[in-house]
Amino acid sequence: MTFHREGVATLIVTLIGGGALVYAARTWLPMWAFALIATAVLVVLGLVINFFRYPSRQVGTTDAREILAPSDGKVVVIEKVHEPEWFKDERIQVSIFMSPLNVHAQWAPIAGEVKAARYHPGKYLVAWHPKSSTENERTTHVIEGEKGTVLFRQIAGAVARRICHYMHEGQTLAHGDEVGFIKFGSRIDVYLPVGSEVCVDLEQAVTGRETVLAKFPEAEA
Repeated sequence: MTFHREGVATLIVTLIGGGALVYAARTWLPMWAFALIATAVLVVLGLVINFFRYPSRQVGTTDAREILAPSDGKVVVIEKVHEPEWFKDERIQVSIFMSPLNVHAQWAPIAGEVKAARYHPGKYLVAWHPKSSTENERTTHVIEGEKGTVLFRQIAGAVARRICHYMHEGQTLAHGDEVGFIKFGSRIDVYLPVGSEVCVDLEQAVTGRETVLAKFPEAEA
């Protein structure tokens, strides 16, 4: 377990601001107020460290047919939808909601070449809102693998105001390579070929880089 680089600035601000607040409370306030403020600062510091933790994990698969969960969280959508931006046809959408307590890094769901890596500014609707996939701040990433192609989106939520993504078009990725980070509550939408075997259930908790989310159809093998 390490601390993610995206959280370094937040940690420094928390340490400096919290330290100054505790010092001021110790100097000018009664002991009970100092204890209360010191406890609150420690809680905030603990939350920051927990949020930006970066676990050491083994890649859950290297099978070209298997698609890994790109993030931690809970599966909130499994349905057939029309994907209008890249495929412009029907796909199976699997959406993963990340609470502030989840690890917020993202990993490549398959090995392959990055065909698209796009950032879209937008609104900050709550992450489970139906229109968040098309109206919120988000990215669109398309990876073409040996057995099929996957599109996945990082979607900012009502609190998250910054999406970090590390992919670029033409890049070659392996299963489980780190590809991004979203700050605070957010969501990932994954679009799979129709006929894919979904290996998770609604409300199931998944672990990024480890859980096999789905398998490409045999026809694409």
